[in-house]
Amino acid sequence: MTQNPETYDVVVVGGGNAGFSAAHAAAERGRKVLLLERGAPGMEGGNSYYTAGATRIAHDGLDGLRDVVEPDDRHDRTIVPPYSAEEYMADLVRVTDGKTDRAMAEVLTTEAGDAVRWLSGLGLKYRLMYERQAYERPDGTYLFWGGLHIGNVGGGIGLIQDHTAVAAKLGTEVRYGAHVVALLTEGDAVVGVRYESEDGAAHEIRAESVILAAGGFESSAELRERHLGPGWANAKVRGTPYNLGEMLEAALALGAAKHGDWSTCHSTQWDAEAENNESNRELTNRLTRQSYPLGVIVNRDGARFVDEGQDFRNYTYAKFGREILKQPGSIGWQIFDATLRPALRAEEYEMPGISEYVADSLEELAQAAGIDAPGLARTIAAFNTSIDREVPFDPTVKDGRRADVEPPKSNWAVPIETPPFYAYPVTCGITFTFGGVRGDLQGRVLREDGSAITGLFACGEMLGGLFSGNYPGGSGLAAGMVFGRRAGSVA
Repeated sequence: MTQNPETYDVVVVGGGNAGFSAAHAAAERGRKVLLLERGAPGMEGGNSYYTAGATRIAHDGLDGLRDVVEPDDRHDRTIVPPYSAEEYMADLVRVTDGKTDRAMAEVLTTEAGDAVRWLSGLGLKYRLMYERQAYERPDGTYLFWGGLHIGNVGGGIGLIQDHTAVAAKLGTEVRYGAHVVALLTEGDAVVGVRYESEDGAAHEIRAESVILAAGGFESSAELRERHLGPGWANAKVRGTPYNLGEMLEAALALGAAKHGDWSTCHSTQWDAEAENNESNRELTNRLTRQSYPLGVIVNRDGARFVDEGQDFRNYTYAKFGREILKQPGSIGWQIFDATLRPALRAEEYEMPGISEYVADSLEELAQAAGIDAPGLARTIAAFNTSIDREVPFDPTVKDGRRADVEPPKSNWAVPIETPPFYAYPVTCGITFTFGGVRGDLQGRVLREDGSAITGLFACGEMLGGLFSGNYPGGSGLAAGMVFGRRAGSVA
């Protein structure tokens, strides 16, 4: 044990987007900051590393984003609809069934744009996400949709690289392979942390403020089963293997109050048969399968079980993973035909090693993939004959082109009838958990009686309250930077 602990003004636990945002805000105030990252070099970055970098902010349209995004020769042929803070709030309320913490949501929706501009000014790079959030129209123009328009250059990898460079510029010390195992206290106050380095040595750090940015509990099969319910041990961990809930439990042990929905999480459709489909540092987010609104999703019996077109992908993808987990074998298949196949995202459906079945008939496709062939044939026949073909197909809007089956497909219904046919096996990929500790709007961790635990802050996925059951795509990274900045501004 270190006899003379090192002393810092602020210690940040966790080196993802939220932790770095907190560190930057504290360092800009002249605070002496130490960031402790559990991952060793090559495993750093938390969940943020594994994201596509998509960030949801309110804005006034393309002209209001030009000061943030990198130049692109397509901008003059691009329409980016304005997205107001009021629309952002309405989306949060709608997709969480009204369970979002309204005060937190107000902060997020009104400050996310400023936070992006702050980070952009520090050196983070952003761009319009053409390949994920826009379709090229027949006249050569691009129309963005779904309220989610910008992302980091280089995705999550670029996000963490940029954050790391900013930390170095601001004088923040970053230590890798630092496993924080305890919060140090004096009386009722948190005064530092104890961590173990890669060589097993124990270290104590004293600090005026400790900011917890160590994520949720999604990487722990035991905690998933305890809080999310039976079967969740079968989910695949999309991101970091280190979000085991240890810092959440340490904060709760000190009297921190729980906040938010501990029974739900962000979970999406994930390649079920890829050889390395957990915490994949090379493919990261590309193991998602998110062109499902164009086709249909079936289970092992060949039956559909969700409305694939109920809304834009940004508002459904984070909840469909749990629906697949409920299916026999916790598996489903996305089905497309030759007409639809060219419209699928190249970054997700055309990479090496993708799990894909292709056949000239639905019967052959079912046999190859392991789907009940008569069941699939019945499902596709009923789906095809129920489509209102008088309504034009338009993936850039909710087109109302409906398949009147059970469950219905409310938009973007296109018949599956032209060979070859394609099946992509998907399972439940868990991203992050929605429950966390309760904080005030500056991230001070609160007890059940509303009093603050002196010296303890939280941000990012550790701060519960914003999301329940679902979330609007891109709002997780936005929340990390907004509440990370707020915590770092007062710690």
